[in-house]
Amino acid sequence: MFDVDVDLPTGRLVLRQFGPQDADRIRSIVRSKVPFLPPGAPGHVSGVKQWLAHGVHGLRRSGQGVHLAMHDNDDRIVGAISLFKTSWGAGTTEVGYGVHPLYRGRGFATEAVRALTDWAFATTELRRIDLTANLDNLASIRVAHKAGFTWEGVLRAAVLEDDGPHDLVVFGLLRDDDRTPADTLPRTELRTPRLLIRPLAESDVPDLAITAADPLTQARTGVPRGYTETDARRYIDLAERMRTRGQGLAWAVEDLATARFAAHVDLRDVDWANRSCEVGYMAAPWARGNGITAEAVAAIARWLFREHGFQRVKLRATRSNPASHRVAEKAGFVREGVERNALGGEDLVIFSLIPSDLP
Repeated sequence: MFDVDVDLPTGRLVLRQFGPQDADRIRSIVRSKVPFLPPGAPGHVSGVKQWLAHGVHGLRRSGQGVHLAMHDNDDRIVGAISLFKTSWGAGTTEVGYGVHPLYRGRGFATEAVRALTDWAFATTELRRIDLTANLDNLASIRVAHKAGFTWEGVLRAAVLEDDGPHDLVVFGLLRDDDRTPADTLPRTELRTPRLLIRPLAESDVPDLAITAADPLTQARTGVPRGYTETDARRYIDLAERMRTRGQGLAWAVEDLATARFAAHVDLRDVDWANRSCEVGYMAAPWARGNGITAEAVAAIARWLFREHGFQRVKLRATRSNPASHRVAEKAGFVREGVERNALGGEDLVIFSLIPSDLP
């Protein structure tokens, strides 16, 4: 069984068992119907006393886990965290958590997960801790990575919720894992005299869909055929998951003169060992021919070299796409060669930019 008297300080939080002293706060939470308390929490204030005295402790008494409250420095309950599905014979357990909506975005979940998993390994013989998150729950995916968990796979349609089935990401943490978070590129804004280069947002969905469905984009790139706004929303979520895993980053390019979406630029195939990546882009039909894409690509490359120590950015374009070649050349890239039959049977011309190419 887990220690009955858990009182675990984390810096900004204290993780401890729920008790009678929490009755007023739990009643307030129950009245607000904010869903972050552990499974089995009362749905009505009349059940709070019984839950605090017995119900919330049932998991620990069974030996299968423990529910803890996250208290901040003002002794407010800002979240809850649990170990559950514990198999002492196999040496495994799972961690889950919830944070009150008013306190999200402050890193409390990551802080609590790190502290509780460290404590579990230090005080028990457990060898592995699981963490699962819906594939579309980007906040939980970020918590898992920041807490040092490894993405191990996706269980398709593994959970059924009110809006239908959801894919489930499985993360794992072993006792001797290096818990240093994976390198990632930060969500950031860049500016040039004409452009705002910013993270993609929900408001970009219509213009992103129009750009990707445009006949010229469809002919020159590998984007899905018959591209819709649903595809655009999925892509924005996918891009953030890739960023969280350290594999890339995506931007919307906005024309400052019109305040309208003008292009999409993304980084992919990031190699952190060698500090290299590939850049790709799509220009909106209404923004072609005025150098916007080249200006954005050059600004992003400079940012990679100067702020993140990158040594090489690769750019590839079909041989039959001279407009894209001009983007590469205007951005300062050097033509290196040709990859034969690399995209749908077409040759791809390879360009690259390295720090010494910059003026």
